[in-house]
Amino acid sequence: MLATDLPLESRQLNRVARRCGAGLARLGAFWGHGSGDIAVAFSTAGRIAHHEAADILPMTMLNESRIDLPFRAAAEATQEAVLNAMLAAPAITGRDGHRRPSLADALV
Repeated sequence: MLATDLPLESRQLNRVARRCGAGLARLGAFWGHGSGDIAVAFSTAGRIAHHEAADILPMTMLNESRIDLPFRAAAEATQEAVLNAMLAAPAITGRDGHRRPSLADALV
């Protein structure tokens, strides 16, 4: 899940969401057909009143020539989120007593 307050329209959001795969790739993951990894992006920039009366609403969107920074931010945010989740995961004991330490324990 990737959220932004940038004024991005749907096509731009799709393009930015695809860059989440670069964040996974930086960690050695493969993001391919059947991997189960998905990225959903949304923007909070275009607020519309609940009971909007106007038939046509103005829309603002980021200039295409400025989209490289959001691409990089999507990859970096994804990478950081995965690393944070891995460090926060506790050690576990599974079936037949198989124990796996947490990454945080392994780094100490």
